[in-house]
Amino acid sequence: MGLFYGITTNPLLSARAGHKYNEIAWQDVITRADAFGLRELHIQLPAMDDTAFSFVEVLTKAKASAQIQIIVKIPLNPAGIQLAPQIQAAGFPVLMTACYHAKQMFVAQALGAAYIAPYYGRMIEADIDAAAHLRQMRAISQTSETPCQILIASIRSVDQMLELASDGHDMFTIAPEVADALLSDPNSDAAIESFAQALNRS
Repeated sequence: MGLFYGITTNPLLSARAGHKYNEIAWQDVITRADAFGLRELHIQLPAMDDTAFSFVEVLTKAKASAQIQIIVKIPLNPAGIQLAPQIQAAGFPVLMTACYHAKQMFVAQALGAAYIAPYYGRMIEADIDAAAHLRQMRAISQTSETPCQILIASIRSVDQMLELASDGHDMFTIAPEVADALLSDPNSDAAIESFAQALNRS
């Protein structure tokens, strides 16, 4: 539809879709995403150990003939943080994921990460003041000439997107049901139906 900038993946989303993450043919995924004309494909490391480098080698080979930019997603824990510079050295921008606190923005900025992904919906469900943390993260990002971009994940509704947009945020990862809610409105549907009825009467 030409609406979306990219696609994101992780082991949990893969499992929900009925796929085993370690069995995914990444060459096929990258080729399909590239064919959609998307700009970025965000792929999470399956583990924070030495196998991460084998996984990156697979992605390096898979993306060789594609135009789409591959972003490697790395969880925000000590093991992931240590891996980030080596993943970047292999030629991949990184996204630091599973963010729950504004302090983690300092880490992402120091690493030179392209993105950080705060889990907005999950933060709210954990009784964390998600809006306050995001305001702090945005303030931290504005102190750098090359800021880490805040890509807000775990969005539960279009209303949450609207609230966040009013605070100046403009990057979101959304589930298909939220995307569907963006595409239609009952009042618009009623107006469009009236157009069709008018044509039938003329």
